[in-house]
Amino acid sequence: MTATKPTERAAPVPGSARPTQSSRTETVLLALCAALALALALSSPPGVPQQIWGGCAAVGYAAAALAAVRSARRWAPSTAVVAAVGTVVVPFVVLVVLDRAQMEVGVVERAGDLLLDTGSPYSEDPVRVSDFNPYLPGMALFGLPHALFGEVPGAGLLAGPRWWFALCFLGTMVGAARVAGIGRRTRRAVALVTVCPAVALPLAIGGVDPPVVGMACLGLAYAGRGDAGRAGLALGLAAALKWTAWPALPVVFALLAARRGGRAALRCALSTAAVLALVCAPVVVAGARACVQHVVLYPLGLADVPSSAASPLPGHLLATYVPHGTAVTLAALALAAVLMAASLVLRPPRTAWVAADRIALGLILAMLLAPASRSGYLIYPLLLFVWFRIAALYGDEAVTPVRASAACRYGRVLWARGTRGPVRPECLRGAEASCRRPRSVRGAGELAGCGCPERGCREGRTAYASASPVRTVRGRRPR
Repeated sequence: MTATKPTERAAPVPGSARPTQSSRTETVLLALCAALALALALSSPPGVPQQIWGGCAAVGYAAAALAAVRSARRWAPSTAVVAAVGTVVVPFVVLVVLDRAQMEVGVVERAGDLLLDTGSPYSEDPVRVSDFNPYLPGMALFGLPHALFGEVPGAGLLAGPRWWFALCFLGTMVGAARVAGIGRRTRRAVALVTVCPAVALPLAIGGVDPPVVGMACLGLAYAGRGDAGRAGLALGLAAALKWTAWPALPVVFALLAARRGGRAALRCALSTAAVLALVCAPVVVAGARACVQHVVLYPLGLADVPSSAASPLPGHLLATYVPHGTAVTLAALALAAVLMAASLVLRPPRTAWVAADRIALGLILAMLLAPASRSGYLIYPLLLFVWFRIAALYGDEAVTPVRASAACRYGRVLWARGTRGPVRPECLRGAEASCRRPRSVRGAGELAGCGCPERGCREGRTAYASASPVRTVRGRRPR
């Protein structure tokens, strides 16, 4: 009897990759984004920026889905590049060449012209919707390049505000990734949030919200690291651009007060106030009446001209179809603000992750209850909710082991890459207290101040293991 050979497994084709569960999930999500972009293109009026973006982005998402099918890695570089080019770069360039943009681009350009000519970005007697500028004075700075170089041959296309919106967003998100400790995975993390439809659409058509939310993420990242001064600077710049950044201020102050004490919160508040005074005070002094009319009355729907922000959300429907609906929506907004303030007092956030979730919740309530709101404001809660989870995912890499005694003595942890250098641990106050009175904790495996339980930090104890190294993990929420 002749022995039969076992069935031989077919050799893999060179260059092919077996799809994994993560790549299949990516393919499905990118296909859904392609369907969403195509639906937007078909439902939008012909020639508007949203239709052009939808047509380009549908092709880009579909090509990225095909790239994800062929990749065995989660969010591979090829998939990220195809998605970013197809959903942001190509529609952005097409819209620039066709000279099509969101209405906000024209508003910011006119604000830059007025700021250069009169010292104020607000017109004294607005009569049309396009005459109103509902943004704070800092937004007019994005229009200054167009006011200075818009008439220069060959420079007009490159001087528009949409370029500076996109550069500011990308720069602040890269900075937030670096502060969060993502390291060499920064490009992948930033690309992941950039290709999201809620972010890619305003980036391509010239929306004003990406730089605001980028500044807010940068300020939150600094606050999560305990750097109150830089957090205040970033949040002050965001608050000087648009009202939508203001709900982040009390949450960040509560975060710093809970983790670093009242002095840190006061330092952040003073930095924020200094930036706001430097940017906004000259404009308010020059024309307080016009500033209130543009920035306060018009966004709330109390001006003579109704606001163009008329998405069919509950607040707008109440203000439009219910008697005294505007007063009802304003009362609901005030009640939501009181409840959010009470939550900060009773249970303040202790990590940037939790603070971002709290800000996202407040912005969702404000977006739903405001009498004049846009569905495009979804970029704020979405990006705040997602970004710090992505930072935790990509920042969860091995850290150079250090001796617990050395880390306790110097009050800091040395991370793996020498490019970042020493950074502060999460609970520096607890680590400093334990340095003054080092005590051994039997069986403890983590260092106080570096991913340790909050109870250990409050008790001023540390895992004292001078003979054996310990490993800390970034990106985890305190237990």
